[in-house]
Amino acid sequence: MRLDDERESNNVEDRRGGGGLPVGGKGIGIGTIALVLLAMYFGVDPSTVLNLTQGLGQQAPVEARPIPADDPMAVFVAKVLASTEDTWGAIFQNAGHAYPAPKLVLFTGQTPTACGSGQAAMGPFYCPADRKVYIDLGFYQEMKTRFKAPGDFAQAYVIAHEVGHHIQNLMGTSDKVQQAKQNARSEAQANQYSVRLELQADCYAGVWANHADGTNRILEQGDVEEAMTAAAAIGDDALQKQAQGYAVPDSFTHGTSQQRMHWFNLGLSSGDIRQCDTFRAASL
Repeated sequence: MRLDDERESNNVEDRRGGGGLPVGGKGIGIGTIALVLLAMYFGVDPSTVLNLTQGLGQQAPVEARPIPADDPMAVFVAKVLASTEDTWGAIFQNAGHAYPAPKLVLFTGQTPTACGSGQAAMGPFYCPADRKVYIDLGFYQEMKTRFKAPGDFAQAYVIAHEVGHHIQNLMGTSDKVQQAKQNARSEAQANQYSVRLELQADCYAGVWANHADGTNRILEQGDVEEAMTAAAAIGDDALQKQAQGYAVPDSFTHGTSQQRMHWFNLGLSSGDIRQCDTFRAASL
């Protein structure tokens, strides 16, 4: 990726080395973490997927520091976030709306959120209650070693996917999906709503990449392949086969590898958010 001349976002909070549990909140047990690692390693919405909506009391004070100028990974994250701000800001402006950008929180191990205790084992996630994206940068090492998905554009895709959940929150899509899941006739049907939500976030990540490259030519040879490799690595079928040797389609919550690659590529090739309506798609 070509980001040398790009600006850094001011919406990054660096909590690394600090943190703690939220006052009145609930921690996450080993069983829950194992479930997250199995099927929800990407794009986790803690308030719905991890059922942390109860007991979300006042958060404990957390120190947020500016990111160090000599921390290349933190600077990279800040530049990617800024790129998403520019892209979605322009899209919202063209539609006659202002874009309230999310904050991005860097943390190590665990940190309090409005959705409960954020844990590194959850992978990157977006909390709609405080409109913040959370990431422990150690996840990027996991991408390289466990998921065999290295590369800076693969790392940018992680952030863009979570920002995609922010867009869904702003548009009211997340609330509608939550309501639909509550009214679902079965767990399998509820999971299908989650799959469509996650695939739409993948598509939105592709929309960002299309616009960012069209404006600032950020993509280099091999970047798209990096994102596709990452999307394939964190498909539900791939994760479940890695963890237990077989896949259980009714339990999928994020989509198969093929589906994730398809919807990211659709957003990337079209640059049109109207193409990302996974909820009306007859086939995913």
